[in-house]
Amino acid sequence: MLTLGERITGGEARHLAGVLPAEIAPPLVPPEDVAEKFGVAEFVRRVSERAGVDETVARRGVAAVFMTLREAVPGTEFEDVMSQLPNEFQNI
Repeated sequence: MLTLGERITGGEARHLAGVLPAEIAPPLVPPEDVAEKFGVAEFVRRVSERAGVDETVARRGVAAVFMTLREAVPGTEFEDVMSQLPNEFQNI
């Protein structure tokens, strides 16, 4: 969740954190309001490094998290998050 928080704006991260269980929301909120600009490859690399797993495992984990968010987040909040990411994130 930390990597997603880095990639979307602080306002969007706070909105998303507000609809998630408290135990996973805090790492989502970034220290900066401005989103970092990076693609899927860098996203997966950061997750891989933080989790201590290879990039194949990290990519599967990222896909699982996005699928879970799509199902768990109410209303259009998930679409709002995805609108801040490049189209390549649609194919994770």
